[in-house]
Amino acid sequence: MDTPSQVPPMAALSGGEGFLCGILANTSQVFCWSLVASGMDLVPSDYKTTAYSYIASGRNHVCGIRGAYYSDHGYGTVDCWEIVKSSNNTLSSKQSTLFYNETINNLAFKKIVSGEGFSCGGIRERGLVCWGPNSDSLGVSNVSKSFSVLASAKGSICGILDSSREVKCWGDSDSFSGCPIGVHFISLTAGAYHFCGIREDDHGVECWGSFNFSSVPKHSGFMALASSDFTTCGIREDDLVLDCWSRNATLQPDYNPPLELCSPGLCRPTSCLEGEFAFNASNLNEPDLTSLCVRKDLQICSPCASNCSAGFFLSSPCTTNADRICTACSLCQNSSCWDVCGLQPSSQKNWHHMIRLAIIVASCVSCFLLILLSWCFLPRMFATKPEEGTKKQFKSCIGKPDQLDGEATADLFPSVSVTSCPGTAQIFRLTELKDATNGFKEFNVLGRGSYGFVYKAVLADGRQVAVKRANAATIIHTNSRDFEMELEILCNARHCNIVNLLGYCSEMGERLLVYEYMPHGTLHDHLHGGLSPLSWSLRLKISLQAARGLEYLHKEVEPPIVHRDVKTSNILLDSDWGARIADFGLFTSSEKDLDLSGDMKSDVYRFGFVLLEILSGRKAYDRDYTPASIVDWAVPLIKQGKAAAIIDCYVALPRNVEPLLKLADIAELAVREDPSERPTMSDIVILLQQIVKDGLLL
Repeated sequence: MDTPSQVPPMAALSGGEGFLCGILANTSQVFCWSLVASGMDLVPSDYKTTAYSYIASGRNHVCGIRGAYYSDHGYGTVDCWEIVKSSNNTLSSKQSTLFYNETINNLAFKKIVSGEGFSCGGIRERGLVCWGPNSDSLGVSNVSKSFSVLASAKGSICGILDSSREVKCWGDSDSFSGCPIGVHFISLTAGAYHFCGIREDDHGVECWGSFNFSSVPKHSGFMALASSDFTTCGIREDDLVLDCWSRNATLQPDYNPPLELCSPGLCRPTSCLEGEFAFNASNLNEPDLTSLCVRKDLQICSPCASNCSAGFFLSSPCTTNADRICTACSLCQNSSCWDVCGLQPSSQKNWHHMIRLAIIVASCVSCFLLILLSWCFLPRMFATKPEEGTKKQFKSCIGKPDQLDGEATADLFPSVSVTSCPGTAQIFRLTELKDATNGFKEFNVLGRGSYGFVYKAVLADGRQVAVKRANAATIIHTNSRDFEMELEILCNARHCNIVNLLGYCSEMGERLLVYEYMPHGTLHDHLHGGLSPLSWSLRLKISLQAARGLEYLHKEVEPPIVHRDVKTSNILLDSDWGARIADFGLFTSSEKDLDLSGDMKSDVYRFGFVLLEILSGRKAYDRDYTPASIVDWAVPLIKQGKAAAIIDCYVALPRNVEPLLKLADIAELAVREDPSERPTMSDIVILLQQIVKDGLLL
């Protein structure tokens, strides 16, 4: 496909066989170009300066409604022109005689669609009219009802009635066989021989005509749809990313989704109507993205849903700025959702259920205690030496060696060799990751960040992984080349103190990154979130390992990586309670960014916050305290020689507090205001290594 080197901003797009047309965002004029020969303007000279509010392309013609796109334009007259293919496959345009109709030229249209040899539109006088050489075959005549949405296939047309929201179709019956009856729709799209629509109640999708119905998503709501000849794509309302399905069972690996789906809808100047909500760009978690529209007076309006799909209940109704919210029935807590979720038991059934549950729990506890006692005492009975038996007993019951004896050295100083870390990144199929995450369902979500959602996944071979799925904003702002460059650097970053990339998937316009799964969560959860408290030995070990991870990113990766968001929630704990740096950003030294060392010192500064949190158990910023900033509170005490006052009082003091006081000194160095006075991460690693050695005697 060839595209002009500089395509101007477009407000709308429509395409035919080998060409695309768009309405220019700044002038509302139409710009058309060939996909097989770049630089060809396919708009006749008589129409080049005309403003249009709506365009629709058929196989080899284009029709447009006159009027400004960014205005409450109402109705306008129609112009049509043909796209002509020459013997050498080049394209040109000419004013149409086939689509000229004097009666049609005197009508005012609100919206139009085009198919193969025909165009149809809704007129001001209420009704639907069609014109063109193949329009008679549609059988559209004396249609006096108005339609909110129209869509055209190769030889047929369907519309959503304004009055009932039901679908009515004309033309080639094979392309709309199985058309739903009595179902209310809010959106339609059409391929060559099929139609798909978004239901009004739960925003689910239905397709009809010549189509493989098994490929249609069954349990997802959608905000927008668009189709090519044999493929339909939609933006899912739960995560705002693309999902595509084909007329055939599987899609081609190199299939590119339609361009219209880079946004959840089209920008328009009017206020949202009753039953609609204005899309809020802040939902995309992009700090610099305040709107998806080019002008502040424009907004994207989407129809509200009134219901939820099976297995979910309505927890919040639609408002002017947000669609209704659906919650999994597994989280239903009161009678308001019992009927919807089928969870309305009688008090007697509840009582019997509680009795059965108590019996099951008691049985499980008894079995567990019996197994635990056997596991603990059998090794002691068969031990050849009393001391050996005691040590085996401790290891068997707890699962780890006593961190207070000298054998803990190996755990505190794991090898920095990357031989045990993953090798080259694996390329995953989209279907594989969908299966592993149960279709990217809510109950698999581990967290959400600016990139998108993070899901827990179980691969077919049993491996547990974490899958980062890009949201719509990330896809919009990241082209394929940027993604490839990021992958190249991430794939080469391999260390036992970072969360390593295992693989990726870039099918269907997706941006999926597969990482190692960290079963013990984040350091933040253990320090502040109510999870198991961490011993001082483990806290020192985590401090050193996190420092090693940052040192690796700063010093050994080429180009160097600056994290820019070092915090306890971005330090994860693996199955061995080892610290791993996560969510690190990329930084490549360039003409725009020459202060690489300065950014690294910013990482050091933020790591100082982490050390203070580890030492004190306080959050980096907590309004319940005065001063709220941990630095403003802790640093003066450290400088006054009162570092012992900031040590976490909820963890028993060790016999030797000297390593903790030294840790406070390192933190104070890291958070100094003058970056030149801060140590490097390599300096911090050296200091922490000595502290951890001393900490073995805690």
